[in-house]
Amino acid sequence: MEKFYGRKGFDMEKEQALDLKELCLGIEFGSTRIKSVLVDPMGKIIAAGSHTWENRLENGVWTYSLEEIWKGLQSCYKDLKKHVQEQYGVTITTLGAIGISAMQHGYMAFDRQGSLLVPFRTWRNTMTESACHILMEKFHYPIPQRWTIAHLYQAILNQEPHVKDLDFVITLAGYVHWQLTGEKKVGLNEASGMFPVDENALDFHSDMVDTFMELIQDQGYPWKLLDIFPKICMAEKTAGYLSSQGATLLDPEGDLKPGIPFCPPEGDGGTGMVATNSIKPSTGHISAGTSVFSMLVLNKKLSRVYSEIDQVVTPEGQPVAMVHCNNCSSEVDAWIRLLGEAAEALGAVFDKDQLYQILYTKALEGDPDAGGLYICNYHSGEHTTGMEEGRPLMVRGAENPLTLANFMKGQLYSALATMSMGMEILLEKEQVHVKEIVGHGGLFKTEKTGQTIVANALGIPVRKMNTAGEGGAWGMALLASYMLFRKGNMSVSEYLDTYIFGKDNGTVVFPDKENREGFLRFLSRYKECMEIEKCAVRCFK
Repeated sequence: MEKFYGRKGFDMEKEQALDLKELCLGIEFGSTRIKSVLVDPMGKIIAAGSHTWENRLENGVWTYSLEEIWKGLQSCYKDLKKHVQEQYGVTITTLGAIGISAMQHGYMAFDRQGSLLVPFRTWRNTMTESACHILMEKFHYPIPQRWTIAHLYQAILNQEPHVKDLDFVITLAGYVHWQLTGEKKVGLNEASGMFPVDENALDFHSDMVDTFMELIQDQGYPWKLLDIFPKICMAEKTAGYLSSQGATLLDPEGDLKPGIPFCPPEGDGGTGMVATNSIKPSTGHISAGTSVFSMLVLNKKLSRVYSEIDQVVTPEGQPVAMVHCNNCSSEVDAWIRLLGEAAEALGAVFDKDQLYQILYTKALEGDPDAGGLYICNYHSGEHTTGMEEGRPLMVRGAENPLTLANFMKGQLYSALATMSMGMEILLEKEQVHVKEIVGHGGLFKTEKTGQTIVANALGIPVRKMNTAGEGGAWGMALLASYMLFRKGNMSVSEYLDTYIFGKDNGTVVFPDKENREGFLRFLSRYKECMEIEKCAVRCFK
C-alpha cells in the first residue's frame, strides 16, 4: 500500500497519530470497481480500499444483485480498514463523516416491507425509449433512457404488475445511504439524474411532477410521485447518521460504532465535478472508464432540447449539460487482455499497468485517422446513435495495413467517438464556452496518452490534475469533508479552491491540427458505418 503524505509533507505513519474524527470516508460504486478513500482535513488520502465486481446481463437486463452490493461494500471497507490497521496501527471505530456515491441513474423499486420488487436496472440499460419520447414531449425537457423516471414510466407503459406495489424508488447511491442511515435522501446532482430539478427551487420540478401525475392519473395507482421519491438534501446539510444496523452492514466485524454523520449521497457525475474542481460556470470535465461522460457547467441555458444532451445540476444547483455514453473502455480492455495473453504465451513477464502503458503509448504512433480502420466499441446499446444493443466489431479495407499502432489508436478513437458527437452539439451548435476540459478516470492513467487522444477528439485543451487518479471516491470524501469542515456560508467551489486544490494546476495537452483532422475522418467513417453495426445486431443474437 502506498504511503500518503499530508499537505505539509509529514509522514503520518511516523510522526502523527490518526484522529479518526477528523477523517472523512468516501465510497463509490463504479461499474467495475467499488472504491473507498479516507482523507484528512486537507483532502489528502490516508488510505484506500477496493473491490472488483461486474454487472451481468440477465433476461435482457443489466443488473447487480443486492447480495453483490453488500458483499462488495463490505469487501471494499474491509480492505480500507486493513490498510489503516497495517499502516497506522489503528482500528477504525469512528470517523468524522461518510459519503456514498455510485454510478448515476437507474431504477431500484421497493415495496412497503422494503423488499426489492424487480432486479436493479442499471444506467447501462436501453429499454425505455418509448417512455423517453413521451416524457420529453410532455416536459419539454430531455429525459435520457438511464433516468429513474424513464424506467418508472416505461414500467407503467409495459403494465408491469410491480408498479402498483411501489413504496420507494431510488438509485444505487440512495439505496446504500438509506440502508446505512435509515434516511431516504439524495444530493442535488443525484436527484437531477432521477427527475428534472428546478434550478431556482433546488427541488424536483413541481410543474413536471404535476404533469407526470396527470399523465398516469387513469392508472389508479395508490401513490404520488413525491411520496415514493427520496427527499433532496443540500451539500452542506447532514443527511443522516450511521445506524446500528448500518454499522453492522458496513463492518460485520463489529468495530465501527453508530452515530457517524453522512453527507448527501451523490452520483458519479457530481463526484467527478468535485474531484476535478469543475463546478463553476464555464468549467467542465470528462470521466472516461467503462462509460464516458462529459459535463460542462453552463453560464446560459441551451437554446433547445436535445435528446443527446442530459441537463443536470452540480451539487450546488448550477445547470450542467452532460453528454453520457454507455460504451467507452470495455472493448479496449478486452483487446488488451487478449494481447496480454499472446505476450504471456511467448514467455513475456509483465504486470497489468505495464501492459496498458505500452499499448496506450503505442497508439500515439498511429496514423492520424488510425489507418482507415472502422472500430465500433459497443458492448451495450447507445441512445445517441439509436442503438438498443451493441456488437463490438472492427472492419477494414484489404488495402489498409493492420498495424498495432493504428489498431490501438482506432480502439481509443472508438471509445470517444459517440461522446464527441454530443460534444459537437454543445461546442459548435450551442457555442458553449469552455476554455479547457479536465480529465479523470481510467483512460487518463497512462501518461499523456488519454489527454492527447481526448484533446484531438474534442479539439480543445485537456488538463489532467495531479489528483486525477484519485477519482470519484475521493470526490465523495471531499463532499463529506465539506459538510464537516466548511466555514460559514462557504460554497463547495470556495472550499475546494481554498483548502483542497491550492496550486495544483496539473498538466495541459493541446490538440494537434493533423491528428484533429485525422480524428474527424475517423468519426466520419464511424457515422457512415453505423449501418454495419445495426446489421451486426440483427445477425448476431
